[in-house]
Amino acid sequence: MWCKNGEVTTALESERPPPIHAQERRSVVKGLIKTIRPHQWVKNLFVMAPVVFHKDLLGTTAAGDPTLNLKVAGKAFLATAIFSLLAGAVYTINDLVDVEADRIHPVKRHRPIASGAVPEGLAKIFAVFLVVASLGVAVLELNLAFAGIAALYLVENLAYSFKLKKIAFLDVGLIAFGFVLRVIAGGLATDTKVSLYMLACTALLALFLGFGKRRHELEGEHASKQRAALEAYSKGSLTAALAVTGVATAGTYIAYTLDKDTQAFFQTDKLWLTVPFTLFGIVRFLFLVSGRAGAGRKAESPTQEMLSDVPFVLNLVLWVVAVLAIVYRLRPA
Repeated sequence: MWCKNGEVTTALESERPPPIHAQERRSVVKGLIKTIRPHQWVKNLFVMAPVVFHKDLLGTTAAGDPTLNLKVAGKAFLATAIFSLLAGAVYTINDLVDVEADRIHPVKRHRPIASGAVPEGLAKIFAVFLVVASLGVAVLELNLAFAGIAALYLVENLAYSFKLKKIAFLDVGLIAFGFVLRVIAGGLATDTKVSLYMLACTALLALFLGFGKRRHELEGEHASKQRAALEAYSKGSLTAALAVTGVATAGTYIAYTLDKDTQAFFQTDKLWLTVPFTLFGIVRFLFLVSGRAGAGRKAESPTQEMLSDVPFVLNLVLWVVAVLAIVYRLRPA
């Protein structure tokens, strides 16, 4: 309010700067969203793997045209969302546990909790809310078996965050176990049988990705201070682990596509046509974690590099299209 020529004028509310507390509130909300790492939720698509590979996601109309099975798809998407929220809780708890180590990391120090953008007390409350909400929905909307696996996933990740991530190789093994639990949970949520081949491919691929992440982290400054387990790793051991798990993943997937039971189930012997996409993805990931693909190691994790790498993403999309076309016998209209 000000005075001009004897008249009193009041500034419009829209022209006033917003109160400081409102700006801070928006900043905290953005920080909480960043803390639960939505870009990492792509890993939870493994929950949907059983319904995709067991022909339950799509049905057919009376005319024989493909249509989305809404009941099964709804359960699959809900299960994926629940695991995403649980993963968000785990990421929040992990950031709380690692807050001091993150503050000396050139990239992680900018995380909301490490930087102070999100108060630690609020982050604890937020993590508890995510856990209670996700497990509650799992029990009420899906089934107890799925909720049990989701709870086991949470317990495993808490054990990992507080203690077991400090033990080299066991830490990567637990990451792989988490992926296996995702697949099992997806099967339980949708009443879909999960094959041993799917579990084996998932475990080996997760080990491969986990060792790749450790290889990526080992290149950083103050690596051992940022993650205790890195003291026991070496470039040589991780390169060997990547080679073994990469070959094993490819070999298992090839065996799965050529297996007689697989061909009989899908009523086609064409699934092997997806193998080149799998091989390219494995090789491209190796280039990304080795820094020879032009990524410059600017991303915080290999997952971020993969999602920003055009060749990798394009290859993944083509693999998905090829799998759907072969499994569901989709043809151009």
